[in-house]
Amino acid sequence: MRKVFVSVATVLLAAFAAAALPRPEYPRPQFERADWVNLNGTWTYTFDFGLSGLEQGFDKSEGFDGKITVPFCPESELSGVGYKDFIPSLWYQRKVDIPAGWDGKRVILHFGAVDHHCTLYVNGQRAGRHWGGTVSFEFDITPYVSAGQRANLVLRVEDDVRSGNQPAGKQSARYASYSCMYTRTTGIWQTVWMEAVDPCGLKSVHVKPDLDGGRFVVEPRFYALQRGEKLRVTLWEAGSLEAGGAVPAHSRAKRPLATQTVTASDGVPVVLDIPARSLRSWSPEDPYLYDLKFEVLDGEGRVTDVVRSYAGLRKIHIEGNRIYLNNKPLYLRMVLDQGFYPDGIWTAPSDEALKADIERAMAVGFNAARLHQKVFEERFHYWADRLGYLTWGEASSWGFDVNREDGARNFISEWEEIVVRDRNHPSIIAWTPFNESWGRDRDNERARIHDRLVSDVYRITHALDDRPLNDASGGYHVVTDIWTYHNYEQDAARLREVLTLKGDGTVPTFDRERECAYSGQPYILDEYGGIKWVIEQYSSKTWGYGKGPESLEEVYTRLEALTDTIRSLDYISGFCYTQLTDVEQEQNGIYTYDRREKFDAARLKAILSARPAWAED
Repeated sequence: MRKVFVSVATVLLAAFAAAALPRPEYPRPQFERADWVNLNGTWTYTFDFGLSGLEQGFDKSEGFDGKITVPFCPESELSGVGYKDFIPSLWYQRKVDIPAGWDGKRVILHFGAVDHHCTLYVNGQRAGRHWGGTVSFEFDITPYVSAGQRANLVLRVEDDVRSGNQPAGKQSARYASYSCMYTRTTGIWQTVWMEAVDPCGLKSVHVKPDLDGGRFVVEPRFYALQRGEKLRVTLWEAGSLEAGGAVPAHSRAKRPLATQTVTASDGVPVVLDIPARSLRSWSPEDPYLYDLKFEVLDGEGRVTDVVRSYAGLRKIHIEGNRIYLNNKPLYLRMVLDQGFYPDGIWTAPSDEALKADIERAMAVGFNAARLHQKVFEERFHYWADRLGYLTWGEASSWGFDVNREDGARNFISEWEEIVVRDRNHPSIIAWTPFNESWGRDRDNERARIHDRLVSDVYRITHALDDRPLNDASGGYHVVTDIWTYHNYEQDAARLREVLTLKGDGTVPTFDRERECAYSGQPYILDEYGGIKWVIEQYSSKTWGYGKGPESLEEVYTRLEALTDTIRSLDYISGFCYTQLTDVEQEQNGIYTYDRREKFDAARLKAILSARPAWAED
């Protein structure tokens, strides 16, 4: 009886601990291992306004005076700090126990995101640096820790959104929020976690869907290679694998759809042909995801590393002035999603909140989103994959001077990491590295720096991935696969006048004299609307586009007139409405900042979900 009581108590305590832990879910569901430790929760911290922490020996601190809840930034309420002024630097500290069972393994420390430049110290030794505030990264801390022992982690963060050298997105460069600029995010703002990996374990995979060929092509990378090592890749039907890659009892009678065992080698493709009877494409109507299992085997055939993943078999390409999904023309009904939350700012308070935002967008008729001026976390893309929600991946490009070479250097390195991290998600159908790059000078040396940057980013992106690229949403187009334009005209008749093609077929552009010539790309009005409707005053400086409607009924009639105007123009391949939710003082959302309904969802869906005749099945 005593043994049973202890077992139940242990289970209950573990369940309570998981419930108390902020953001307890596995942060990288497309590359999942069973052996991991979530390091969210209480860390100690201190601000370093004088940038003198290193001189004061903060790198060897055993604990600072303040306490902060990770993964929420110090500006947020969920962090327990709520400090709103500029933070040029801060330090974090936490002690962690390295499991005894990790002996002989690599110990990898992961950060979901840290804004902006950080330096890690482990037991007083510098263990790694990272530049870039919006994307995930890792440090191999094996040389600095011992299995079965406690380690002291100290993280130094530096952040300066006013420098002009770092991407910052919609973070305000003034003390307070204003216009369409909002509360800043400094330091750790995504999950921190550790995992144990075999010394020759799998580091990453690039999974390429080939819909026309009925196959997946997998390109692996390893932490190290050893003679005799093998990689086994197995494809299963959806729902066949549990967390960590285990095959549950209900799947054991099933056979995998395809399996390949090859010599472990970096970058050498592994081809998985899907049986014809099991071919099933991924789409918004049927977001089917195959299970994938990766196993590394040593020279004696023993499994040394197991990773569970998934993949969607879908194709995105351009023909003429249309975007095609799975070889059918696609009409995009997008919404602008900035990913801000009242209590977490850039960080969603829960995994359920990420899923719920997608469900809210779909409930009113949107089939896609521009993930605007923020790199969304991997859990958001996971839910988009599961729910069949199309997205455009975007960088937080505002904040750095596009005409400066040092800013360009910082942007390119961060953008490359963004694309590599997220390119396996079937829900992402296009990339948008820049938004409204209005800072381009006229034809001088600084303008040439801008044009070279955009051209380099276009070339680098296509070297890493095959999706279409929208080089500068609503800004100066330099080289682009998709032509985008922004217009917040509130009168439908005047909007039609602006959008109607000229006699020579010329499309509306931002600045015809300073951008490349339109050459027949798919044309999308990827910002419009922004209809201001305030149901609860956020502040005395509530902001929106144009004059707000006088009544709720006018909101519907204006939205319908604007949307019908866009939809009636056959050369336009889609739209993006601003925006999903209010954000602080900007109150033109479909929902309030705290996600309450402002409008009748069924009525909005009737307006937004219709497609032009050319896009109908």
